[in-house]
Amino acid sequence: MPKKTKQNNKYDTVLSRLTVILSRLYEGESLSVKVLAEEFGVCDKTIQRDFNERLKHLYPIKKVKRKWQMEEGFKLEKSRSFDEEIVLDILDKITEDIGGAFYTKAHKLLNKLKNGDYNPIYTKINLEDISDKFQELQILDNAIKEQKEVTCKYIRGDKEPYTTTLQPIKIVNFEGFWYLLARNNDTVKKYYFKNITNVELLESSFTTTKELQEKLNNALTIWFNPQQEPFEVHLYADAHAAKYFQRLPLPTQKIISHDSDGGMEFSIKITDEMEISSLIKYWIPHLFILEPASLKQRIANDLEEYKEKMELL
Repeated sequence: MPKKTKQNNKYDTVLSRLTVILSRLYEGESLSVKVLAEEFGVCDKTIQRDFNERLKHLYPIKKVKRKWQMEEGFKLEKSRSFDEEIVLDILDKITEDIGGAFYTKAHKLLNKLKNGDYNPIYTKINLEDISDKFQELQILDNAIKEQKEVTCKYIRGDKEPYTTTLQPIKIVNFEGFWYLLARNNDTVKKYYFKNITNVELLESSFTTTKELQEKLNNALTIWFNPQQEPFEVHLYADAHAAKYFQRLPLPTQKIISHDSDGGMEFSIKITDEMEISSLIKYWIPHLFILEPASLKQRIANDLEEYKEKMELL
């Protein structure tokens, strides 16, 4: 088991403190900065920063006579419907898949809301644990909501970290890995989240477009290209695969025809051939490319290279 660093302990302490503060605010308490500072053994400025930089932009809290409290009408109800219980169960299982300190904190908080430990829901979503990036996550979350630029250090491969200014657009997860989608020098790029450090919020603002948001909503994998216009791919799924694409359609998926054997022809829109390559390979030999020819040739070349390498083993 890897040894816990002082930096990780710092993030865990911040997360624990914020969780306790939020829980007490939800219960209707009015909280004093000075009293909280004494309870947690930190200075007044640390608690002030919790409210002003970490909580105020995310939750409806206000300061009344030197005490912080939740806005009236924003309180968690004691009783919940069956639908709400199911939602909490699903959230609990998703955070369990994330693991680490994030799940530990989230599980305790969700249990307070659910008043129970039994969960009839089971999910298996392999997600990276980014609980050690809580501080970066929080600053970027604020920057995205307020459309403010940030500076940060980024590690690209085995090269030295470099400092850059970004316009953060979305924090995204593809196939279990976390990324930051951000604009840099008029180009939208994807940054591996765990390689981002030293994030600082700037006062300069920016704007984004609905077109970019639409491309993100329709993306299949992290290989999508925000700079390119979408193009169509026509595919044929045999009976074995067709039922899965009918149960969980891909973004932009349109069914063209069904055949008597249970197969179907359909189309989707992508922005880069690599965006769908892994999906096609996953479904071989049950999914076939009809067009474009360039994508068909790319997959054929990859399979030929695989075959040649297998023969050498």
